[in-house]
Amino acid sequence: MSAADAESDLSEVEQQALELVRETGGIHQSDFWKELDVSSRKGSRIAEKLLERELILREETVYQGHNTYLLLPTAKDLDFSLLMAGDMLSPFIGEEEVDANSDSFTQWLMNLAYEE
Repeated sequence: MSAADAESDLSEVEQQALELVRETGGIHQSDFWKELDVSSRKGSRIAEKLLERELILREETVYQGHNTYLLLPTAKDLDFSLLMAGDMLSPFIGEEEVDANSDSFTQWLMNLAYEE
């Protein structure tokens, strides 16, 4: 099933739920149903449907002292363009400490300035 097919017959509240997860970049399920103004039971059903269609990811977590799930957008929904300058990935990715005077950082900044 393609992503378009997976989204094609979602109800209005399911579409809103998917957008909420995408816009927030991830939301705890306990906040998810409150934001949607639905019961926790209905919120769980919506999350389950989105998960079954592979439109979101769900990770177990502890939030405010309670076990819950973190609902996340799938990787295909994430925008990595802000990390790019031309065809160069930000030197901050994967580095513990980046030297602001390094050649790689300078080149990345120059590419970033060139794009604008």
